[in-house]
Amino acid sequence: MLRWFGYIILALIVIGAGAYYWLIVDSSGPSSGYTIDMAEVRSLANSIKNDKPTEIRIERIAAFKMPLTAMIAGESWNEVEVPVYSYQVAYPASTVVIDTAIDGRQAAKDNDPTFDASAFARMQEAMKAAAAIVITHEHLDHIGGLTSHPDIAAVLAHTKLTKEQVDHPEKMGGLKFPDGTLTGYTPLTYDKYHVLAPGVVLIKAPGHTPGSQLVFVQLANGKEYLFLGDVAWRFENVERVRTRARLVSWWFLSEDRDAVMTELAEFKRLHDAEPNLIMVPGHDIDHMAKLATQNAFAGTFK
Repeated sequence: MLRWFGYIILALIVIGAGAYYWLIVDSSGPSSGYTIDMAEVRSLANSIKNDKPTEIRIERIAAFKMPLTAMIAGESWNEVEVPVYSYQVAYPASTVVIDTAIDGRQAAKDNDPTFDASAFARMQEAMKAAAAIVITHEHLDHIGGLTSHPDIAAVLAHTKLTKEQVDHPEKMGGLKFPDGTLTGYTPLTYDKYHVLAPGVVLIKAPGHTPGSQLVFVQLANGKEYLFLGDVAWRFENVERVRTRARLVSWWFLSEDRDAVMTELAEFKRLHDAEPNLIMVPGHDIDHMAKLATQNAFAGTFK
């Protein structure tokens, strides 16, 4: 009897260890199937003969905390800061805003949150003046500043939401646009690439959400950026081709994990081939500090 009891306990331990490995540690998945043709992207970036952007500005709007293993499968359970950013692509006479972060009310619902009201106010003003606004995907910490904007009707007129982003409000984490706001709104539709402005190209990257997209920016001085949205929360996701813990991907995000893995594999290939291409992950405080030392960004919004 005791022997059988021991076998049962051992079996439960093995099953539990296997489940933990599968849900928390393993990051296996397909490594091919998604490609970015940088020659075509650069050609499109140069297809509009007008002034290119001269700099990119940044606002750190909010932050919360999350176990590192949730961001990179198999890492420690120590909590790390998860910053929330918005970016302003500056031209000589206009701007483009990438991602609209989250407002203070929304941020307060996160784990151990911080919120910079001054940064948020600067972003809101910049949104009103922008020639275009795009979001990398439809999650609340990227679209929240749009849905809560006090002058949303005017701002939405120059916001380029994609059809996939509009068609999947369930991905917005409980947020919604004010009633009637999207009535008559014509979303952006494109297949693989879309020229948004001189030097700026949108690149489809569905998986994390149906409406996920990358933003390529080529400055007038030749410096190039690829904003990854939340396909990669941290740059280590790219360097190691390791995505989030499966428990997070499946249970909390309901994302297409295989699609994300193929995208990370392509980002790694790009990074190895073109190390000067500045990749900007969604929420990596350490990588952003490194980029700051390289003067990748030109201060806060104006």
